[in-house]
Amino acid sequence: MRKYLVSEISDIALSMFRKNFFGIYHGSISARIEQNKFLINKKNAIFDGLNEENLVEIYSKKDYRWNETSIDAEIHLNIYKNISEAKYVCYAMPPFTVAYTLNHNTIIPKDYFGATKIGKLDIYDPKQFSDWYERAAVEICRYFADKKTNIMVIKGYGVFAYDRDIHNMAKNVALIENTCKVLALAKEEK
Repeated sequence: MRKYLVSEISDIALSMFRKNFFGIYHGSISARIEQNKFLINKKNAIFDGLNEENLVEIYSKKDYRWNETSIDAEIHLNIYKNISEAKYVCYAMPPFTVAYTLNHNTIIPKDYFGATKIGKLDIYDPKQFSDWYERAAVEICRYFADKKTNIMVIKGYGVFAYDRDIHNMAKNVALIENTCKVLALAKEEK
């Protein structure tokens, strides 16, 4: 099971890195192993070569292993604790999406796949970034519950997503990025 999850995470992380959804040391991806245990990238992981050494298995009860984890581990844990259908979680920073959020409050797709697969998305405004990581775990879970969605676009920050299928999770991030890219290119044409 663990080898399969490592392989899945590694393959998707490489694809997302190549699309510039993950940066060098920026982003996070995880997979639930059991109810209170999940696998997540380490804080110094580079996403084009994730392997067994770049991932850490952690439990909901914090121990020394938490010192190695991504800064987003608390957010991932809160999603797993509160959303039973979350098998995989990621935080990505697709550049066109992040840029689009700076000047908009919603994403209204004008491309076929964006319109038919994801539809209109609200952009969450965290207000100030100075205490974002203190609030993020609670606010992200609350957003998922209130909006009944598995994807959250955050102004100036990026995208949090979860799914039962790692490929669907990555596909949703890619659909949003493509939609924002199309919207940006269409605006340039005017």
